[in-house]
Amino acid sequence: MESGDEFRTTHWSLVIGAGQAGTREADAALAQLCQRYWYPLYAYVRRRVRDVSEAQDLTQEFFARLLEKNVIAAASRERGRFRSFLLAAMKNFLTNEWDKAKAVKRGGGRSPISLELDVAESKLTLEPAHDLTPERLYERQWALVLLELVVARLEAEFAAAGKSRQFEALKPALTGDRAAVDYAAAARDLGMSEDAARQAAHRMRRRYREILRDELAQTVGDPKEIDDEIRDLFATLGS
Repeated sequence: MESGDEFRTTHWSLVIGAGQAGTREADAALAQLCQRYWYPLYAYVRRRVRDVSEAQDLTQEFFARLLEKNVIAAASRERGRFRSFLLAAMKNFLTNEWDKAKAVKRGGGRSPISLELDVAESKLTLEPAHDLTPERLYERQWALVLLELVVARLEAEFAAAGKSRQFEALKPALTGDRAAVDYAAAARDLGMSEDAARQAAHRMRRRYREILRDELAQTVGDPKEIDDEIRDLFATLGS
């Protein structure tokens, strides 16, 4: 399993409350969430900042301030979606800091979390040409990162159960397009009946949805927001 499993049940609303108390647990939970979701913010900054080095320095400094200056203490439950909070915080940061400092002074070369910015830049160059606004690009990248995390968790669970081969054979079923899976071929490969393969795929999709909801529970202020968040994210990918 991936590192940081202890934070999977740390809901964003709890991080807000603990963050106001300045506890080590809250800081660790926030760092964990930022480590997972920093790339969408970098994509947002790069859409607004042409110079790569400046965009990288701004992103590094943003997280340095977010994690070191207890910015989270200013959050309220009305700003409960971590996705929305991060984007609003970045917009405010850019407004306040754009012309204040030279890039070489930003962050002093330090960052509380490791950001693979060179890898991120290479990843952005692979994105298809489009006219998405910085905000829409951020939303799209957030959704993609979230789904990658969900698939990685699911794959790790199958591997831990000694079912890596089953995961690879039935993984196409996660797209929701059941026609994408050749159940007869998968059944032969896995040494089971076709009906058993279909049932296994059904259980995989169900667990996928459970993990998705669990991941989202960490980034919203109220569990009631999870369904809305799911609809928003998939609408973003479909647009």
